[in-house]
Amino acid sequence: MKKWLFALIAVPTLLVGCGEKEALPEPEVPQIPEVEILTPKEVTLNETIELAAHVEQGGENVDDAVVEFEVWESGKRDEGQMIDGKLEQDGVYKATTTFDHDGVYFMYAHTTANGVHNMPKQQIIAGNPDMTKVVPEDEKANNSMDNNMMNHNSETSDDTDHGDEKKDEKNHH
Repeated sequence: MKKWLFALIAVPTLLVGCGEKEALPEPEVPQIPEVEILTPKEVTLNETIELAAHVEQGGENVDDAVVEFEVWESGKRDEGQMIDGKLEQDGVYKATTTFDHDGVYFMYAHTTANGVHNMPKQQIIAGNPDMTKVVPEDEKANNSMDNNMMNHNSETSDDTDHGDEKKDEKNHH
């Protein structure tokens, strides 16, 4: 009887001990690339302008990023153009463009490094534009990473269908 009692206790104990596994390390999630726009904020008309951005990730230069400069005149976002940035050296990507008339322009430096996207924005004043005719950019719609990510997921989320009302409800609970 003692042998059976011992077997009933020992076997489950051994099986539990065999079932333990070492915890696997969590996969490393790449950091968001840090993008510093190097393009001047004021430029001269009809001169070649260098669009430039320095890309780092985890404190190190990134020489294999994809950088595209999106440039458009204020109020004419739909008429903007995408210009591929080329690696010059030490994480600095460049492209060129020319502004042929006075205006306020905007530029996104769309940057993807190790599968993670960042898109800082900069205003560029070309020549001497009449600032009273500048159409203000909708910062929430055009410059928010969170909003851009929400728009990409809008087919699966009904939060975007109900706008701020739904957000306000969540904040009051």
